[in-house]
Amino acid sequence: MNNRLTLAAALVVATGAASAQTTTPELVVYTYDSFASEWGPGPAIKASFEASCACTLTFVAAGDGAEVLSRLRLEGSRSPADVVVGLDSSLIPMANDSGLFAPHGQDMAALTLPIDWDDTTYLPFDWGYFAFVYDTTRVETPPTSFVMLDALDYSIIIQDPRSSTPGLGLLLWIKAAFGDRSGALWDGLADQIVTVTPGWSEAYGLFIAGEADMVLSYTTSPAYHAIVEGDETKAAATFAEGHYMQIELAAQLASSDQPELAAAFMAHLLSPAVQDVIPTTNWMYPAAQSAPLPEGFAQAPERALNYPTEWIAENRQAAVDEWLAALAR
Repeated sequence: MNNRLTLAAALVVATGAASAQTTTPELVVYTYDSFASEWGPGPAIKASFEASCACTLTFVAAGDGAEVLSRLRLEGSRSPADVVVGLDSSLIPMANDSGLFAPHGQDMAALTLPIDWDDTTYLPFDWGYFAFVYDTTRVETPPTSFVMLDALDYSIIIQDPRSSTPGLGLLLWIKAAFGDRSGALWDGLADQIVTVTPGWSEAYGLFIAGEADMVLSYTTSPAYHAIVEGDETKAAATFAEGHYMQIELAAQLASSDQPELAAAFMAHLLSPAVQDVIPTTNWMYPAAQSAPLPEGFAQAPERALNYPTEWIAENRQAAVDEWLAALAR
């Protein structure tokens, strides 16, 4: 009897050990909603990474980019996330203050950004320029500047800068272009704002539904309609003040219990398997372009606005305060 019990116990231990050895590791990646959606790059990235990693890649959609960072800050070192995809250059000061992220250790020689990038914590995976997108069947005279946008009185939809990276980007765009006069511009634009949404997906959906003349999006957004839908009625207004550049970033959590797998995923983000699908799934410029851009992809604006992390840290709160004051009147 004792021998049989001993044998049974040994079998249980052996079975448990074998099960532990064959458990498929999981990599948890926090990202923004549209990235993880069925029409975003998430499914293709999941398929290509899982084909080589012997792991399960789980995307967790956590709102827009700034919301993702807020969630990580709340969770702290207890977060189940190993990697975050969807921070951007405007969020770096807040991300640095959180102390949540580890150096990525990736070779950045393949980057094809229009600016130099040497940050060793935040890894670019795509980039673009903010713009107001409009329907040419509704807007006969597209504005060519923020001043003209105010004068023409078109209805617009924007995103909340406290939860959305495009929303914050718009505030910094106006602050960069107008400096101390940005508050006065917001006073003029406030009455044209139909609604302020938590993120980009909600805003763009309302625009497509005809709820406003224009929406804050990207210079590359009309390419989606032209390539996928054969619809040439969407266009991006080109502003004389220039267009603010957004660089979207991935970062590895210092608390990850899968650091090697996380590093492999970070490297995968710069591979052709990911970069080649970015233009026609995320509708942005790839950070490490290795293939021609699709026909109909928007050209970069002549004047680009890009400011260092220090400038963003110094001006972000003032820009938010000016925006809030204008909308409260």
